[in-house]
Amino acid sequence: MRQWVYNPHTGGVTVPDAVRRRTEERIQAYAREHYAGAFNRIEVRFRGAHCYIDAYTEPEDPSPQPLQSLGETREEHLARLRAVPVHLCRLRYFGDEDRWSMAFYTYSNERYEPSFFNTGEMQGTPEEAFETAAVYLRR
Repeated sequence: MRQWVYNPHTGGVTVPDAVRRRTEERIQAYAREHYAGAFNRIEVRFRGAHCYIDAYTEPEDPSPQPLQSLGETREEHLARLRAVPVHLCRLRYFGDEDRWSMAFYTYSNERYEPSFFNTGEMQGTPEEAFETAAVYLRR
């Protein structure tokens, strides 16, 4: 006999438009309040049951030597790096705006991996997800 086991990293329901708007507003407000200056902009996008959060940051000023090898001017180099997102996390929606699961973007594997929130829980708010994933914004 097969038994159903809840898995917070599979399934979910499509995020309604009204929830999308409120969730993006919550994430943007939290980012501005707690991480102002750590990013140029935050991008929140939705696809089905998922909410993706990316940050765009100000790159460090390059030294002239690497620019010569890349064949770029300083301005071209900075513009290119400013356009590359820092993938923070992916949220999965199950119908409750305050209970999402989270997958942390791992650069070592270049994919989203199921994750716990900093609270130790498997589900949490969009703000808690941002806080957990903001480790990429700390320098």
